[in-house]
Amino acid sequence: MSHPREALDDLLQNSVRLSIMGALSAAEEVEFAYLRDVLSVSDSVLSRQLSQLEDAGYVHIRKGYVGKRPRTWLAITGLGQEVLARHMHALQEIVNFSARS
Repeated sequence: MSHPREALDDLLQNSVRLSIMGALSAAEEVEFAYLRDVLSVSDSVLSRQLSQLEDAGYVHIRKGYVGKRPRTWLAITGLGQEVLARHMHALQEIVNFSARS
């Protein structure tokens, strides 16, 4: 019997990336600045973590303008939703596994 931790997603082991995914799962789309402020991280930290999530296909990044000001919007992908759900299930299984022991 394998331990439930083996089902955890490596990318979501990072607390900032997990926080990003959690925040994005609660909305259709989120503006970069809003997410930065909610997570209390710097622009560079958020950008780095988003790049890794985008490369994995978990997050979609859309750039555009509001008037003449550039804006960035973020959304979780279908794959991202699935991975987050599996990761959260694995965390719950770890708690349950530990309680049975």
